[in-house]
Amino acid sequence: MRTQTRLSLSVFCAALGLGPVSVNAADDKPEGFIEGSSLNVLARNFYFNRDDRKGQSSPTGNGYSEAWAQGLIGRFESGFTQGTVGLGLDAFAMYGFKLDSGAGRSGGGGSFGVLPVDSDNRPADDYAKVGGAAKMRLLDTVVRVGDVFPKTPVVHYGDSRLLPESFRGATFENTSLEGLTLQGGRLHAMSQPDSSGMRDGFATFYAGKVDSPWVGYFGGDYQLNPNLSFSLYSSRLKDAWDQHYFGTAANYPLTENLALFAGFNYYKAVDEGKKRLGKFDNNIWSAKVGATYGAHTLALSHQRNNGDDDFDYLRQSDSIFLDNSIQYSDFNSPKERSWMVRYDLDMQTFGIPGLSFMTRYGKGTGADYSNANSVYMRRDAAGDPLTDQRRWERDIEAKYVVQEGSLKDLSLRIRQATIRSSRFESDLEEFRLIVEYPLAIL
Repeated sequence: MRTQTRLSLSVFCAALGLGPVSVNAADDKPEGFIEGSSLNVLARNFYFNRDDRKGQSSPTGNGYSEAWAQGLIGRFESGFTQGTVGLGLDAFAMYGFKLDSGAGRSGGGGSFGVLPVDSDNRPADDYAKVGGAAKMRLLDTVVRVGDVFPKTPVVHYGDSRLLPESFRGATFENTSLEGLTLQGGRLHAMSQPDSSGMRDGFATFYAGKVDSPWVGYFGGDYQLNPNLSFSLYSSRLKDAWDQHYFGTAANYPLTENLALFAGFNYYKAVDEGKKRLGKFDNNIWSAKVGATYGAHTLALSHQRNNGDDDFDYLRQSDSIFLDNSIQYSDFNSPKERSWMVRYDLDMQTFGIPGLSFMTRYGKGTGADYSNANSVYMRRDAAGDPLTDQRRWERDIEAKYVVQEGSLKDLSLRIRQATIRSSRFESDLEEFRLIVEYPLAIL
């Protein structure tokens, strides 16, 4: 991150023939604190309905969760002061308020997670988040300290509810080598999408709260050429796990209208330190192939968890870059094998720019908890570990983005999911309607 590091990276790059070092950030005149600033507000209207068809696992006990809320997400990002070391500031203010919900429909603090709830499952009328981060740029490295929004396969903030998730700590990003982005960070708190607190403790999706003081990560993404990229990352949730990730994506244009693509994702997860989530040594992978022809895209993916426990990740985050992790299901149970087929349609080709459709169907089989540790163990009514568990999910999505006029960039998205499974999961119907309108103020 200092000059010495920059020079060593240059030598390393030249030795491996990876390409020239990018020096634009060092040579270009910084844009200035005020001149490079932006202020944006996103108005998000969010309706979420989840129906547990058999009443299983409903936090409110009636098998039904529903909420309608309005969110306002304001973000300010400054430029950097001029000079060898540039200083700047990022800040945000977020506000969410209830339009409709109730104690019997709130979701009860489970994975529904639209609005905060009290001990009687009553949803809050409103809530807010305010935070920010100081930032510093030195050559091609940017360091942020404060409230941050990391984007990596091992730690990635979530944004699938009314307000986004955030983390508190320090991060850095380096782009010294052309095509290579390095990222790292150490975070000591997180803020769930339905929480006003900016210093919440860590929690995982499948094990819940975990007594861990910090999560750290490091890795990078390398774009070898326009058609091939690689990612390699590692993270540690202190006293819980070490996770390692490798991924690659490729595309190959055959004609002007036809292109093939493929991808592969792999995670290795092992227990760490005080083993707060028990002992485990798991690996899970997914692979996909597909083709795009004009407006049509068709993809087929396969996923396997070879471990004895659920593959877990930070709660309500997007820290799971697996092809079969979709709207509700992750298809990540021990020994589970899953297949998915997905179809996308872009209506611009048919004269309706901004309109798109997607549908997918995934099926998982063979989930087996026979050797799961005590944290992730799931048992039947007789107390025996669940074996030979199965599930499927079908998702349908339609989205339209206004292309011009006073409502330009207004988006409307409908998401519907149907889930059916054996004893270890719920039968569900989900419906989400999301309307977003971005405003660029500065």
